Amino acid sequence: MPASGGFASLREAAARTRSALAGHVSAVFGRTELDGSAWDNLEEALITADVGANMTDLLLERLRGRQRRGDVRTLEDLRRALAGELLSLLDGAREPEAFLPEGLTLVLVVGFNGVGKTTTVAKLGRHWQRAGRDVLLVAGDTFRAAGSDQLSVWADRLLLPCIVGQRGGDAAALAFDAVSSSRARGYDLILMDTAGRIHTKTNLMEELRKLRRVAERQDVHIRTLLVLDATTGQNGISQARAFREAVGLDGIVVTKLDGSAKGGALFAIASEFGAAVRFVGTGEGADDLAGFDPEVFVETILSPELNNV
Repeated sequence: MPASGGFASLREAAARTRSALAGHVSAVFGRTELDGSAWDNLEEALITADVGANMTDLLLERLRGRQRRGDVRTLEDLRRALAGELLSLLDGAREPEAFLPEGLTLVLVVGFNGVGKTTTVAKLGRHWQRAGRDVLLVAGDTFRAAGSDQLSVWADRLLLPCIVGQRGGDAAALAFDAVSSSRARGYDLILMDTAGRIHTKTNLMEELRKLRRVAERQDVHIRTLLVLDATTGQNGISQARAFREAVGLDGIVVTKLDGSAKGGALFAIASEFGAAVRFVGTGEGADDLAGFDPEVFVETILSPELNNV
């Protein structure tokens, strides 16, 4: 997709997070001087956007440190300093394509039920097919017939090949077959949907571990993408921690950012796990996927043009 269109979509998706910040940010930067009330309003703004108490404390500590050093003297200084600190938390974010190596690669798409994994797999397939990869979709949610049917429908619509496992079948065996089939047919990118898992269910997470172990024996690059629903806010941290421990974490796709006031949680998640937010889902269509750009995201949520929110 054209970069400009992706950035426009990201700005639109970030607008709701900005709307959560807007009233409080205007209270901060609409003042005439940088006083105690301004700092209180900034703290409230960050908490409201679900940046989290610990991350908010850290940000305020750093900003006050800049003030003590004389780097922050005015409200505009504070705005620029806040933007810099937020960007530093998103340092792990890179261009989406940088996450894929050359050669046969299996991307495991994991996450909770209902976060939009299956739709995300289809969107990623379209994105990377357009980028020149030979893509194979794999309906690895063998427990939910509707999930397999949904991915098959997407595959037909997007003219992408798709492998569907037997109902209740072994997802690890399906991954093995997908790698073998890709080698035989010349695919170089496998996007595998997986069954939704609650991170506290150890048996379900163990199935993911098994899937990765089997794939690792096949001399294939493996990447894990965690799909997070932006409306979960700080709960996304516990989800990310559990999936990282089970199968590793190479990147995050955020869905429903356009309908959430909790986008601030991205800063805490990216900082704690050092995992790049790679993509943002911006709608339900096949092209509604934007590469995540930290500068665009921060610029949007801190935009002084609050009347347009």
